[in-house]
Amino acid sequence: QVQLVESGGGLVQAGGSLRLSCAASGRTLSTYSMGWLRQAPGKERDFVAAINGDDGRTFYGGSVKGRFTISRDNAKNTLYLQMNSLKPEDTAVYLCAAESGQWRMTPEYWGQGTQVTVSS
Repeated sequence: QVQLVESGGGLVQAGGSLRLSCAASGRTLSTYSMGWLRQAPGKERDFVAAINGDDGRTFYGGSVKGRFTISRDNAKNTLYLQMNSLKPEDTAVYLCAAESGQWRMTPEYWGQGTQVTVSS
């Protein structure tokens, strides 16, 4: 079992930055690929970014590429999402997810989410 707890969300003005964290417990994070997804009210869950556990390869959704950066610190068992140049359309609940093996968009574990609100 893997437990995931997100933090770092909040209210920020458009153009600002936030860094989200996802602390993992229960298993060694390095054995999992990790990802961030987001869900806004009335919309489908949207892929944000992911990072493989074995080769460190990163993946980004088209709407965040060039603005967001995913990273991980295996020693701290923590995943990060640096979000820059935030836009009102980035407003959503951001969820951390973990998947065995390489990232395939089929995570086995989910966090509860952290709210990000971007004001215009």
